[in-house]
Amino acid sequence: MREKEDFRIEKLGFPFETENPFLFCAHHKDQYPKGERDLGPAVSLSGRNLGDDFVIKNGFRMYHGQRVPGFPKHPHRGFETVTIPLQGYVDHADSLGAAGRYCNGDVQWMTAGSGCQHAEMFPLVHQDRENPLELFQIWLNLPAKDKFARPHYRMLWAEDIPEAGVTDRNGRKSTIRIIAGVWDGKTSPAPTPASWANDPENHVRILLIKMDPGAELTVPAVTPTISRNLYFISGDKMTIAGREIRPYTRASPAGDRDVLIRAGDLPCLLLVLEGEPINEPIAKYGPFVMNTAEEIKDAYRDYRQTAFGGWPWDVPDPVHDIGENRFARYVDGHTEERRSFHGSG
Repeated sequence: MREKEDFRIEKLGFPFETENPFLFCAHHKDQYPKGERDLGPAVSLSGRNLGDDFVIKNGFRMYHGQRVPGFPKHPHRGFETVTIPLQGYVDHADSLGAAGRYCNGDVQWMTAGSGCQHAEMFPLVHQDRENPLELFQIWLNLPAKDKFARPHYRMLWAEDIPEAGVTDRNGRKSTIRIIAGVWDGKTSPAPTPASWANDPENHVRILLIKMDPGAELTVPAVTPTISRNLYFISGDKMTIAGREIRPYTRASPAGDRDVLIRAGDLPCLLLVLEGEPINEPIAKYGPFVMNTAEEIKDAYRDYRQTAFGGWPWDVPDPVHDIGENRFARYVDGHTEERRSFHGSG
């Protein structure tokens, strides 16, 4: 009976099942074609339910986009989004006037806090070749004391995110990309100021683990109260704590035990989400996550009355100039610029 409580295995759906303090995890993988000058696909979009296109056709979906795929302006309150493109580009714009373009292993960390609108579009920047996209978006809850924090976003550029390498007794390698938290003395870049991940006592870790075929790796014990979820994304098979699983499966081992992982006959990719739960009530509906149903009603009322500051852009789905260079422009006017980056997460 104890083993069932401490170790669960289940197939992944869309979105992935998560555990407190995480609220949501979506995995998007689309084989977008060549792009046009307007950064939309250079193929016909006829026969699609544009505006609500979540069925893969010819290898891709448009999501809520009408011309460029992605998610035009929409509101959030009471939590954070962590967006991780393994490949492909994301254009950000928000109701505070901030904007950016990121790709290929960069991470955007955004605290919605008291409320903001943002757009997340997937510009097809290449006109001479296909534009594959693969990304994770994770929702991380905020405690009641921070649900009305000032909205804030931060870019964690791919080349600034630390990696730890582990070689097992047979010489096979694993690489751990530390998006949040600490691994073997290496610490991730800081998240946004109000984040639950900012307090090391909350043991929040977001890791991407790549393993060579047959590689072994131990995920160390943390605490008996931590939520621990390992999402097997790609490969042929792997063994976690002695149990063989297949791709697109979640394993939830106990947080107070070392967990031995062994890759199968192909390279394997794991997403790991760990953290101490926020021991408060959760009320969520649509784009808002609060503590009570009354607070959800308040969020809808506030959004109708204020639009969380309005929308400073001419269109609901802004994309930035064609090109591969990455940038982040913040509310205070500060701009970070990075050259094109062709790595991956």
